[in-house]
This record gives sequence, C-alpha cells and structure tokens, in this order.
Amino acid sequence: MNKNKKKILIIEDDVFLSNIYNKKFSLEGFEVFLATDGEKGLELIKQKMPDIVLLDIMLPKMNGFEVLEEVNKDEELKKIPIILLTNINQQEDIKRAYDLGVEDYIIKTFFTPNEVVEKIKSIF
Repeated sequence: MNKNKKKILIIEDDVFLSNIYNKKFSLEGFEVFLATDGEKGLELIKQKMPDIVLLDIMLPKMNGFEVLEEVNKDEELKKIPIILLTNINQQEDIKRAYDLGVEDYIIKTFFTPNEVVEKIKSIF
C-alpha cells in the first residue's frame, strides 16, 4: 500500500487502551508497534526507529522518565519525537518531561483517543 507509512510506537501498559490506539492509528494508515512496559518500549525504539512515540509514565520494569533518560543518551534516538500520554497531571512531572525533551504532554483523561490521533496526525 503506502510505502511511506509513518511508524508509531505506543508504550502503554493498559492493554485495552493500547488496542484502541492501535486500531485507530492503523485505520489512519500508521504502522503501529506496541509495548506494555518501558524495557520493551526502549528495545522497540532502538529496533524500529519509529517516526513518533506515545509514552506512558507509569509503566512496569522501567517508567516513562527512565525511558526518556535512556533515549537522550543516544544522538539518533533523541531525534525521535516523543509524546507523553499519561494521567499524571503534576506540574513537576510535566516540567521534568519537557526538560527531558518531550514533544508534547497529553493528559489521557482530557482527550479522547480520536483527539489524540488527530493531534499526532497534525505533527506530520
């Protein structure tokens, strides 16, 4: 089909939610990769070199901030836009995320999955 499909990696431990995003992004023509913990997510960032990453903060094995810190150690990986998609709405966490170079910080409860997909599409 489209050889220029954008690759998106969704690192989210809520399987129900990641399946919703998987379906919605796939329907929009994205090639979707899923990880349910931070370690697997970091591994997939390195393997797949996605065009964009949606990253939760509260994750098993390695949290979202730890994933960001690891990504920032690699010159190639840190060029990949990362958007935090989380329910954590604390100012210090939001500031820390931007200090670590995230593209955007989305509070899950404030946006429907459709709105998140539209927001991601607007980046490209």
